[in-house]
Amino acid sequence: MDPQSILGFAAVSIALAFTPGADWAYCIAAGMGRHRVAPAVAGLCTGYLMHTLLVVAGVAALVASRPQLLTWLTVVGAGYLLWLGISTARSWRAARFAADAGEQSAAPAVPARVPALVGASGTTTAEPALAAEALVPAGQGAAQGAAVRADRAADRRNYLRGLGTSGTNPKALLLYLALIPQFISPNALLPVPAQTGAFGLAHMLVSAVVYSGVALGARRLLRSRPAAARVVTLASGVIMIGLGVVLLAEQLPELADSARQLLAVVR
Repeated sequence: MDPQSILGFAAVSIALAFTPGADWAYCIAAGMGRHRVAPAVAGLCTGYLMHTLLVVAGVAALVASRPQLLTWLTVVGAGYLLWLGISTARSWRAARFAADAGEQSAAPAVPARVPALVGASGTTTAEPALAAEALVPAGQGAAQGAAVRADRAADRRNYLRGLGTSGTNPKALLLYLALIPQFISPNALLPVPAQTGAFGLAHMLVSAVVYSGVALGARRLLRSRPAAARVVTLASGVIMIGLGVVLLAEQLPELADSARQLLAVVR
């Protein structure tokens, strides 16, 4: 591929990744929680991978050429953003509590006193088995297992929410469709599908780095200024709600036309 095209795409890709939007809002919300941010970022990147595969397969062009399909895809994405934004905004009061809980769960457990045994020589010894039992209080093993299962369930939820955020975003699909072909060279050694996949994966990697930085930066802010967690969490939810409302408002004329056509068929 042409080095000039690669550099041009890199500049545009980095600029787009640094542009705040629904993905940023979700990254910030994920960073506000006490669970890992990697599953959330992985979900977002999986959505971009889906868009890349759709563009390579030509499905994106088909969707873009059918306004009704794109309208309903936009409605689904807007509805998902509204649901996610409302859920995030409703949790703003507990943002500081989540930080405190995360700090408490990270605190090392204080081992119990190991019962001493007097050996035959009169020296004080500790049986290894008893020492191991003393270090793990009764019921703590079950509690740790439940905590691990809860963390895994939270990771799955964060991954799926990230996938829904980017995967149902029709503007991301159109962005791939409009952006990548501008840097495709039909005279290059690589075929067009390979070039498309390479550019799509490159943008996914750039987004992964930027979104990880956004989520970790939000978490650092949470630790240094716990009181700001509530404000940032509420702002993230409001941004997602606003984006969902804007997407729905943009599709109102098309939805009205579809409703009129449906009524005409029914009559």
